Amino acid sequence: MDTQNLEVFLSAVRTGSLSGAARHLKLTPMSATRRLAALEDELGVRLFHRSSRSLSLTPEGEAFQPFAAEMIDTQEAARATLQPSEGGATGLLRVTAPITLGRKRIMPIVHELLDENPRLRIDLELSDAIIDIVASGIDLAIRIAPMKDSGLIARRLADNSKLIYAAPSYIERNGAPKTIEDLEYHECLTFSNFTHWQFLVDGKERSVRVSSRFSSSGVDGFLAACVSGLGLAQLSAWDVKDELESGRLIPVPIEGASPRDLAIWAVFPSRSQVLPKLRVFLDKFQTALIP
Repeated sequence: MDTQNLEVFLSAVRTGSLSGAARHLKLTPMSATRRLAALEDELGVRLFHRSSRSLSLTPEGEAFQPFAAEMIDTQEAARATLQPSEGGATGLLRVTAPITLGRKRIMPIVHELLDENPRLRIDLELSDAIIDIVASGIDLAIRIAPMKDSGLIARRLADNSKLIYAAPSYIERNGAPKTIEDLEYHECLTFSNFTHWQFLVDGKERSVRVSSRFSSSGVDGFLAACVSGLGLAQLSAWDVKDELESGRLIPVPIEGASPRDLAIWAVFPSRSQVLPKLRVFLDKFQTALIP
């Protein structure tokens, strides 16, 4: 089965169109269309429902997608086994990560990764949403969340300690909370639709209702609001490294309580190979997480 035909199929799934797949793979639209048609002829089924405005998987396409991804990965693993030192990691690495973590800890290592691995390509999707990595053909998801039993492989990468932070201007206007009960009287910036902050008190989890006139769908939003003096925010240490060094934010300790930590995890589909492209990325990324 032709690998390029498989790549056209998988890229069309990810981009939602054959024209998008063609652009991503640097093919002409006609070439992408022919390659998909050749794959469908070989399999004897239609993989997509196609119209002038939309492209969606048929049931056969949905069933075939994980096998297509597995075939691409198996080929890359075979090449790495037979030619382990030829130009480093190869192939396309599809990664999704939270926006702020990606901007502050992944983007700074991308240039070095690509320099060290000339045949590696990286497609990074920054989103604070939890993406279905199997359906989207993602190789690796970096997540900051409690891990649930999902059939995916999860590897803990680093602790992710949090504190409450505020701009000096906010503290000057409103004072600093001393206890979790004091938070009731403060602007507590958080994600949209979140109504509580989680703390550890005497080793036990405690949920505290908070409110604010501003919330955001992503960390970047309420981090910026916190820096501007709009309120308090629970943030990871790596979120605020630059802001602390510049004095734009200061920590706000709470007596007898600490925000609940959520570790940083690598999550990937349940495939048998851990490919070189995954290993080199995770090694570099874990180093970037060291304070």
